[in-house]
Order: sequence, then C-alpha cells, then structure tokens
Amino acid sequence: MTIDFPELAAIRLGFGLSPIMAPPPDVDALLAGLARSAPGPGAVTTAKAQELQNELMALRAVRRQDERSEKEFKAFNQRMGRTIAFDLRLRMARAVDDPTGFGERLVQFWADHFTIRPMGVGRNPLAMAFVDEAIRPHIAGRFEDMFFAADTHPMMLVYLDQNTSRGPNSMAARNRKDKKLGLNENLAREAMELHSLGAGAPYTQDDVRELAELLTGLTYDSKKGFAYRPQIAEPGAEQVLGVNYGGEKRASLDDIRAAFRDIARRPETAQYLSRKLAVHFVSDDPSPELVEAMASVWRETGGDLPQVYRVLATHPDLAANLRAKVRQPFDLVVAGFRALGITGKDVRDLEFKKFRAFAFDPMARMGQRWMNQNGPDGWPEDPQAWIAPQLLAARITWATQMPQRMLKKLPDPREMLVTTLGSTRSDGLAWAVPKAESQAEGVALILASNDFNRR
Repeated sequence: MTIDFPELAAIRLGFGLSPIMAPPPDVDALLAGLARSAPGPGAVTTAKAQELQNELMALRAVRRQDERSEKEFKAFNQRMGRTIAFDLRLRMARAVDDPTGFGERLVQFWADHFTIRPMGVGRNPLAMAFVDEAIRPHIAGRFEDMFFAADTHPMMLVYLDQNTSRGPNSMAARNRKDKKLGLNENLAREAMELHSLGAGAPYTQDDVRELAELLTGLTYDSKKGFAYRPQIAEPGAEQVLGVNYGGEKRASLDDIRAAFRDIARRPETAQYLSRKLAVHFVSDDPSPELVEAMASVWRETGGDLPQVYRVLATHPDLAANLRAKVRQPFDLVVAGFRALGITGKDVRDLEFKKFRAFAFDPMARMGQRWMNQNGPDGWPEDPQAWIAPQLLAARITWATQMPQRMLKKLPDPREMLVTTLGSTRSDGLAWAVPKAESQAEGVALILASNDFNRR
C-alpha cells in the first residue's frame, strides 16, 4: 500500500485525521507546526504552583479551628485534587486542535521521558509547571537545554529526593555529623540511565557519584522556592565521564549546565534517544538503519531536535511499519475526539463530571491513570501493556458509549470511515462498517477497530 505523506504524518506522527482540519501537506509544514506546542497564555509557573501549595498548607494548619475554616480547607483541597483532571483536559484540548498533532505528541513523549509524579494534591500545579517550563519551551530546540531544564526543575528535585542530598564534605555535613546527612544519587543515576546515556552505556558508579556530588546544593521547597545552597554543596571539582567540573571551592549552576551539555552531546545519548524516539513513533523493534540515521544527525548537530525529527518523518520505515504501534489511551481518546469532529473548545467546555466520564476515567480503565506512572521509566511501549483483555474491554466500552453521550448527532459511519482512516482503512473494516445495524454501531466499529487502535 502506498500512503501519501499527509495521511501518514497525521496517523503515525499526530493524533489521526480529522473531518474539520487538513493534515500537514509536507514535512516542512509538519515541523513548522512544532511552534504551536510552546507554552500558552495560561501556562502554569513554579511561582504560581508555590503560591497554591502554600495556601493549601495554611488552610490545613487552621482547618479544625472552626466549621468555616474546615469547609474552606475541604473546598480548596478538592480544587487542588481536581487539578490533575483539569491539566488533562487542557492537554487534550490542545492536542485536538493541533492540525499536525506532532508537537503535542512530542510533548507527551518528552514529558513521559522525564517522568515526574506530584505525590500529593499540593504539588499538582507544580507538575503542570514542569511541562510548561521544562518541556514545551524546548520541543523545537536542542536536547541539552531540555535535559538541563527538566533535571533541575523543582518538580524533578522533589520527585527524585534531591532535597535530601548533602555533599559528604559540605559545611552542613561537617557541622551536623549527628544528623548523618548524606549523598542521594537518585537524580544523578536517572539523569544518566533514563534521561540521556541509557542503561549499559560506559559510565561507572564513580561517574554517578561524582555527578551526584556536583548536583548537591540544588533544592526546592514551597516556602523558600528553588535555590542553590552552597552550605550543602560538595566542595571541589567533580570528574564525570573524564571531565572536571567546578573549581577548588564549590560548583555553580553553570558547572552543572556544562555537565548536562556534555552528556547530552555524547554519542551514547544520541544512540539511546534516537532509538527511543524510533520505538515510540515507528516500531517496537526499529531498524538499525533508521536509528543510525537519526543518531548520525544528532551527533552532527549536537542534538538539534527538529533535524532529528526530520529524519524520523521522512524515513521509509515510517510507512513500512504502519499499524506497528498501539495507540496509548491518551492518544486513542484524542484521536477519537478528532475523528468525531469534536473541537478543543468542546473539550475545554466540558463540565468536570462529564470530562471524567468521557476521558479521565476511561483512560484510567485502559491502564493510563494520568500522572500516575509506576516509576521514573514512564509508560511502557510494548502492546501487551495496553491490549490485555480487561484493558481491551475498556477500549470497546469507551468506543461504544462515548460518542452517543458526547454528541447530539453522530456522523455517518460510512463517511467517518473515510475521513478518519483515509486510504489506510482495511478491507475488513470497509466491508463491515456499511453493514452496521445503526449509526451508533458503525461509529463504535470504527473506534474499536484494530485500524483505529493502532497507528
């Protein structure tokens, strides 16, 4: 089957075709669309997240003083708890409205690559700030800038326990030996193993420890905000992968940035992240030719992401592996909204309970509870993780119920088959849809089909 680039780009790199917007005509238009994924006017900042968390803590402190304070606390606590669902609604609305979809797919990819979890309703806004401050500004930039922004962001410092890390020879450790203040290697280890070089790359435990010592001093709490605290930083230079960072005294943020830049430009990082992009967008087992083509451009450009994306988008493997990947629940729900002609405004205008019923809760039943990954390695890629019997039943239930509950008038499934799948529709589905006993059954057949659940 020969597939035109617009259809291929929409289905494999975006969130599918839509009856109300055209797919990108060529790779230049696809990459130009990345600009739409920059932070929007309603972006959440760390300062705003800090303000909200402090307000919650203040209300918690006085909650039992009288009935009015208890009610005020409960209302604010509920509002903070719902922030996660509001975040999902905004992310989905942007994805639904993005004509190319590639930028929002990349937001999902990189936000998952740098996995964080808020771990408590008070930090929900900080998790939103992480995406708006560390991911979106760098989607169309260099990886080294995203790497530094993500791994030094307050949300990452909290998630990987960086606040507890003390240089073994720092002023704080020397003055408080009774406290047994010690080095925490979580951030340094994940920075190397998950975020850049990959497991099995030629780094040692000494490299992890030296990077962890270089990172000492980075802290965040809602009262004092983000800070570099020299009194807890390890003095002296640190040697990471054979390069010294910092001088005789203490390292600075510039030294940390230099270390992240150098790690980001290493050939192991180019290989590891090129393969990870290829696995996510093309195949669970991408060809060595595709990975090497992307890694080569990564090495030549110092990790200029749009140039790496261009290789991915124009490589023949993109067409050769159509339907090789299962749409994860977020992708499936967004693709479903687009296929039905639902707009981002429609999604934003949904009442909280309806949004939970149409998207938030179904996603959880399909195995993807929003911002609740099992570990720092993010959501799985293998199809078995998403197509187990119970999870498949949740997809079928959503395909059967959502359209009728969300729309006053369903589309003609015969037309929807063409506008949603274009020339990629299979013979079996093309035979079955016109024979459906009702419009509702025809629409459900499309949304629950193998054609639609894979990209």
